[in-house]
Amino acid sequence: MWRIAGQVGSQRARVNGRWGRERAIWRGSENVPATGPDRCATLQPMPHRPADDLGATHDPGPDAARDRLEAAQLDDAATEPIELPSEHRIRVGTASWTDPTMTAAGVFYPSDADTAEERLAYYASRFPVVEVDATYYALPSRRLTELWVARTPPDFVFDIKAHALLTGQPTETKRLPRAIRDALPPLIAGKARLYARDLPGELLAEVWRQFADGLAPLAEGGQLGAVFLQYPRWFYTSSENRDVIREAKTVLEPYGVPVSVEFRNATWFNEKNAERTLRFLEDEGIPLVMVDGPQGFKSSMPPVVAATSPNLAVVRFHGRRSATWEAMRGLPTVERFRYLYQPDELREWVPRVMEAASQARDTHVLMNNCYANYGSTNARELAAMLAEELANAGEGGDR
Repeated sequence: MWRIAGQVGSQRARVNGRWGRERAIWRGSENVPATGPDRCATLQPMPHRPADDLGATHDPGPDAARDRLEAAQLDDAATEPIELPSEHRIRVGTASWTDPTMTAAGVFYPSDADTAEERLAYYASRFPVVEVDATYYALPSRRLTELWVARTPPDFVFDIKAHALLTGQPTETKRLPRAIRDALPPLIAGKARLYARDLPGELLAEVWRQFADGLAPLAEGGQLGAVFLQYPRWFYTSSENRDVIREAKTVLEPYGVPVSVEFRNATWFNEKNAERTLRFLEDEGIPLVMVDGPQGFKSSMPPVVAATSPNLAVVRFHGRRSATWEAMRGLPTVERFRYLYQPDELREWVPRVMEAASQARDTHVLMNNCYANYGSTNARELAAMLAEELANAGEGGDR
């Protein structure tokens, strides 16, 4: 079942401790080093001036966002999955825990959470799910994901962005593992950026293998949600591209790595192709990543509500900042998603999320507006709205 919106007992026991739970229960040895690509330096307080195209309504700054959250007393609103009577559940979180605007002093983390280890542990005390974006830029390693498992509760879930090469997008050559770089043919070894089509077949197969192998600790520990195959704007609807999606699923499935798909080309959901796209995903059992984002662009996706897999539904909120959606002009990536939703905008999605959650066993709602504390604020606001909706339904009234 699907439509376009507008057109038609947790394991995570609450323990009194440093951040509301004892991190030692899940973090492993106190001697685990907080090193590697997920370590972040302590930053100074972040100055703020509202973006000219947004103004104070949607870009009021982290202090105003925090005040809004505190006034509503919602700090704990998203700490646990929301359990539905059907034994389905909704997890609400953000699409990053390490963005520099989020780790800046006084924005989201307490002052003593100043290492990657402590930040992930703190984040996991606030939310039950997170999306990892770093895997888009660099292949994950077992050592890194083992640390993630050690630093989080056993039912905390990681959704993983697919590496750029796996979705037809370019990657920086220098960020590939040394063994792969050393095996590159001389004609392409000197390129600054590579596409999958540049790699010999055996090297591309090794990229897929290393990506899946790096996620093995999460899959083995039951903490892997899904790999997000986010295809680029030039990935239009066609039988050939449907085969590309099938192939990705086929390659990762033997490793116990499920996939979901997000499109950034409007042809997938135009009047001619929407039914075909949804039918394809349903037949393959692949979750569609539903999105809220700017409208009116070739890369815009309508707010389709569709649970195309009985196992998982995914909703990502990108913000609605139109000025930077397709015109970044060298700005940091976070500027595309610099947008604080107002409560009425979030409330539009409450019945949509509930509809998807009634059809899928797990629903992941992820705020990709990860500028400062905008995503973490909106995540808790939406979680509170969903919990209220569920409570009202349980009391048997549309009130």
